[in-house]
Amino acid sequence: MEKVVYSLCFMCSVRCPIKVCVEDDAVTWVEGNPHVPGMEGSLCPRGAAGIALLKDHERLQSPLIRTGPRGSGKWKKASWREALDFVGERLKEIIKEHGGRSVVLGERTQLSTHVSQTFLKAIGSPNHFTHDALCKGSVNTACRSLFGHTDAQMGFDYKNTKHIIFYGRNFFEAIEVKAVNSLLEAMENGARVTYVDPRVTVTATKANRYWMIRPGTDLALNYALINVILRERLYDKSFTDRWVTGIQELESFIQPYTAEWAENETGISASEILTLAREVSRDKPSVIFHFGYRGASHTNEIFMRRSILILNILMGSIEAKGGLFFKKGPGEAGGKPPRKLTDQKFPPIESPRFDKVGTPGFPLPDPAHGVPQMLPHAILNEDPYPLKALIAYRFDPLMSIPEANLTLKALEKLDLIVTIDINFSDIAWYSDVVLPESIYFERTDCIQQANGLKPQLFLRTQAVTPRYNTLPGAVILKELAERIGVGSYFPYNAMEELVQWQLEGTGFSMTDFNSRGFVSYTDKQIFWDRKDGLKFKTPSGKIELLSSLLEKAGFESFPPYETMPVPPAGQFRLTVGRCAAHTHVSTQNNPYLSELVPENKLWINTKAAERIGIKDGAMVTVSSDKGSGTIKAHVTDLIHPEAVFMLHGFGHRAELATRTFNRGVSDSLLMENISDLIGGSPALHHTFVKVTPA
Repeated sequence: MEKVVYSLCFMCSVRCPIKVCVEDDAVTWVEGNPHVPGMEGSLCPRGAAGIALLKDHERLQSPLIRTGPRGSGKWKKASWREALDFVGERLKEIIKEHGGRSVVLGERTQLSTHVSQTFLKAIGSPNHFTHDALCKGSVNTACRSLFGHTDAQMGFDYKNTKHIIFYGRNFFEAIEVKAVNSLLEAMENGARVTYVDPRVTVTATKANRYWMIRPGTDLALNYALINVILRERLYDKSFTDRWVTGIQELESFIQPYTAEWAENETGISASEILTLAREVSRDKPSVIFHFGYRGASHTNEIFMRRSILILNILMGSIEAKGGLFFKKGPGEAGGKPPRKLTDQKFPPIESPRFDKVGTPGFPLPDPAHGVPQMLPHAILNEDPYPLKALIAYRFDPLMSIPEANLTLKALEKLDLIVTIDINFSDIAWYSDVVLPESIYFERTDCIQQANGLKPQLFLRTQAVTPRYNTLPGAVILKELAERIGVGSYFPYNAMEELVQWQLEGTGFSMTDFNSRGFVSYTDKQIFWDRKDGLKFKTPSGKIELLSSLLEKAGFESFPPYETMPVPPAGQFRLTVGRCAAHTHVSTQNNPYLSELVPENKLWINTKAAERIGIKDGAMVTVSSDKGSGTIKAHVTDLIHPEAVFMLHGFGHRAELATRTFNRGVSDSLLMENISDLIGGSPALHHTFVKVTPA
């Protein structure tokens, strides 16, 4: 008998609402939730390929305990009791000798992140971090420096925008289905798209205007746009007079950065810069300068992202139809949010974080996410103290943190490495114990609180029974907590009990999600009153161009521009990104997706390739001071001659993931582990590489 289950996808971090058709305990079809505007059956390739996970014999199937050297591929299958007892005993020994702070847990942010955070708080460790910081730590800091809100607390009204400007945000390949559909509707209604990127992407081909900017010079472009907008009085003066401080200081600072100056730095003509500034001003406030998701390219990243946000502020597009808005939670609609385990009281933690976030040495990044790329440095230097155990929860430091060889060296120093995952990731291959999580079709998950113009709650509901000997991650952590004596912080035995506990006080029950997969606190969009009702969390209560957050920490709000260096002769600036078929490092071994995109290639400019004797399709060696690999060349005019490009997420070393093992090159092998030390993001486009025929 066929049944329909409304749930949430988890083939990427977007968590699109889905409709799952089930017959005889098998998923027969999956599509976007038709009850959610903007979805209406739509799903990206990754979402459709989720079905392949169910019977994939190469995903993790049972707990594993290492029997040979790390990375040797020698394992024994274990029962859950044996594996959990083993990890529990090792953790107790480590905590007894080195304290709870010696344990670090890193994860890809998910619905059960509050469970992971509770686990560490219960053992007295401050060392929780998320993959989010590797993508957008500096975006987070930039938003807080201006508004007091994080980037995650802001959204975009794509459907009603009149002009959107993207900076390397490959919107139509890094697919967020609902957002893409909303923007396509706006484009059909006349909205314009400007796209800025050293490489011609799918998004570039959809844009009304594309600029092949010189790599790393986006800040110069934005300084020039700000210059034109202020000099010609193209900004929304009524909005800035009411809500913005620091305009005079910005006007004084920006004077030297003319369109003519920017032309020399960016390669974009002054006349085109002037035209864009005047064009967008006619559409204000329904304008979006998109601040991006992966804001992790250069060491000045926070100031580049601040410049994007400042352009939105000058357009008055904050909390405006067709612009940017602040996401509203249940309280804005008179409701109560679901409970989280982190709402409990915990013993105080006095130790600093392993990455020193929140200390005078690293004051500004968000401790809710941390700075993951500091992990290998902290382990190797035992600074601020020794780290002894790592729990990697759906997060792979070997593929995600730059300078993989440094990370590998650091991992050698740990006494215990535990992976919770669905795939045989590289960190799983190198772990001491692997604990397999049930995939998203096989488990009920914690409540998703979806803040926005209409605050809602969504529920991931189990659709089929687990195919292998797997458990939900929140249950795994609860079982470990029991074994180390902190189980009282986890008042549930199964996911349904946890969800029911979360919903207490909200006025909703689990059955309320059955018919549509979500519940709403209101049916009306909530916009704050732009005259008197905007709510900024800055000390002044206004948007602070001259940022108290930055200035009090000893940093300039408007630092002078530093010219982006040209790569030395024979070298190129390495740039990386995504495609529609894959999510970061986690989907390359999917049976369907590996056929669509089985490996990455190195994009290189045609004239640059001719100079070094490389033809399209030839194998080349790409190398840096940190590592090297062999990859197939894609010779094209569609990339700036100073840059080369590769897809992120290839070059896996876990041999049992046979579809992706040794396919392509891992960018983390080539990159230097260097960061924006103010904002917190890694500088993923900082590294120069050599390219030679293989």
